[in-house]
Amino acid sequence: MGTFTIDATDFEWIDGTKDDPEDLCLHGLTVARIGERTLEFASTVSATALYLLKTITEDHIMNEYGIQMMPCCGHFMIPDNDLQNVEIEGCCYGVDWSVIHEGDAVKIILEDGYEETVALEDYIPEVYRFADKIEAFYLSCTPKILPEDEFGRDGYIAFWNEWHRRRGNAR
Repeated sequence: MGTFTIDATDFEWIDGTKDDPEDLCLHGLTVARIGERTLEFASTVSATALYLLKTITEDHIMNEYGIQMMPCCGHFMIPDNDLQNVEIEGCCYGVDWSVIHEGDAVKIILEDGYEETVALEDYIPEVYRFADKIEAFYLSCTPKILPEDEFGRDGYIAFWNEWHRRRGNAR
């Protein structure tokens, strides 16, 4: 089986500060190693973490109009009606790959067609480690001031509801 690692450093909010109670999306330098390939991008690491958590149980197929696994930005979060799931909309810039479940493994396919198959027993802990690192940074900052508009507030609430449901208590 192949390898997958992902990490992020240089965390900051969109204004470049290390703490901003009004900014809901964390940015940083993300480095993913997929087999023999290394992908590096200054991304919205909070969106990356949530989309990785989704890939534990769902396939992610890269497409021209969807959010990338390492997106440049997340302009807004679209909550579902019961605030349990969220879709993040951003711009067209980022680094993407597909994640396809195959039994007890995931096949990761890069934009250039390179493929790496990774055992779920290796993939899941790596995704959890990455997500936990991102959440720890949020928790180290001043608590967020939720948006006054219902759409923005509900999007952020749905983001964390989905995150915590997908992450579970397996820490």
